[in-house]
Amino acid sequence: MNCPAQWKIQWKILFAAVLAGVSVTLHADDSPRVKELTVAKKTLASATQFMRDRVSVHGGYSWFSSADGKLSHGEGVAGPERVWVQPPGAPAVAMAMLKAYRATGDPIHLQAARDAGDVLIGGQLRSGGWGYSIELDEEARKKIPYRVGPNGGRDKILPHQWPGGWGVWKTRKYKTNRTLIDDDTTPSVIRFLASLDQSLEFKDAEVHEAVMYALRSVMGSQYPIGAWGHNYDRFPLESPSKTHYPIVKASYPDRWTKKSQNDFTGCYMLNDRQTMNMIETMMLCAKIYNDDRFWYSAKQGGEFLILAQMPDPQPAWAQQYNHIMHPVWDRKFEPPAITGGESQDAMRTLIRLYRETKDKKFLEPIPRALAYLKTCLRDDGKLARYYELKTNRPLYFDKAYQITYDDADMPDHYGFIRESQLDEIERDYLAVLNDPDAPIQFQSNAAIRAAATKAMQTQNDDGAWLEKGFVRNQDGKKVIPPEGVVSSQTYIDNVDAICELIRLLKE
Repeated sequence: MNCPAQWKIQWKILFAAVLAGVSVTLHADDSPRVKELTVAKKTLASATQFMRDRVSVHGGYSWFSSADGKLSHGEGVAGPERVWVQPPGAPAVAMAMLKAYRATGDPIHLQAARDAGDVLIGGQLRSGGWGYSIELDEEARKKIPYRVGPNGGRDKILPHQWPGGWGVWKTRKYKTNRTLIDDDTTPSVIRFLASLDQSLEFKDAEVHEAVMYALRSVMGSQYPIGAWGHNYDRFPLESPSKTHYPIVKASYPDRWTKKSQNDFTGCYMLNDRQTMNMIETMMLCAKIYNDDRFWYSAKQGGEFLILAQMPDPQPAWAQQYNHIMHPVWDRKFEPPAITGGESQDAMRTLIRLYRETKDKKFLEPIPRALAYLKTCLRDDGKLARYYELKTNRPLYFDKAYQITYDDADMPDHYGFIRESQLDEIERDYLAVLNDPDAPIQFQSNAAIRAAATKAMQTQNDDGAWLEKGFVRNQDGKKVIPPEGVVSSQTYIDNVDAICELIRLLKE
């Protein structure tokens, strides 16, 4: 809006008055915007207040909770002395709170995020990252090698101990000492704590120390080729040999068995966005800390994605590769195959890498992959999760977990069919090709307003968003509260929508 300087001054005074609760007379053109901003901020404040006061467990969260916060679960039982890390658990909820703080400046969001940060720091393992959940009970914590706690106090990192990437010491061999890259578990915590560190102006030594320890750990777990694996339980003693982990391009195996042998041989993981999540985490940390080490790590990850693109006739990606870059089995329903899902994720990450680095090598794989994947579309316009190596026939599984070419009897716990995002990816690719700084995700103003309006209209008076569902008790049994349950993902989605509306109104 182009306004005379005196109008801008009056608008700032007016806005401050509204936030202070002062009754003022508004021009008719300005009144709806001020009211909408006020309602949006009030909605966010009451939502975070409810989550913090009624739902949180010592500041942490799980996936689903009862309205009184007494019962909760993630992929497993949580409850009064356990919180869930794996998104949409504690770090994802807390990141939404940080987003609300940045949109509104309301300290309630920052304090709630800081509370979650305390819990997450208390759940950091000596191996450097996080498991799926965090134990808060004192006796349970004695059995787990948390970095902060009864198993040896606090491990610290000193600046001179930073290697080029690989760590230099062992931790004790605990089965529970596994840092999980899987399901965005450790990456999501690093992104949140780094963002919290930034919001606290890098003045909280405990937060900063936890982030640096975690970053050193995940950099130490990155393979020479640039990929990450599913998990690890210690800092490696030395960089793994390139003789065993050669830097080579992906290729097809001479043969592959159609029956899983329960002998997982993969080490380089795209499944569940594992390497892609780590690349985007390192890019965020590189920007927050202005540190070339993290840029180097992110770009190494991108170079792996370039190498992992399969050659013709299927120039896309597999879910997992072994050390000689052949697609391999993971779980019994995850065969060596070209994947319609992770291939789309790989292209999106390469586009983001190009936006940040302006290095066109990250765009080079995309045209061939797009052209190939468009030939793979099913009659319903979707993509199969798997395509057979070389023949390109869609692969599915029946309920007995036998590979089949028929999608009539699939298990319902896994996405064997994926939505196609090829048009959107192609649009984003062409946009950044024209302008590297072009936005790569687009949502219309009408869509932003509709989502935010729905969120504000469906909120209860106490700040909760309740929906039908169940929550598990301490025995693992399902309990269906008549008033409904609190979904962390719903809170995150609604906060995102309202923050987008606030951005739109401010613009």
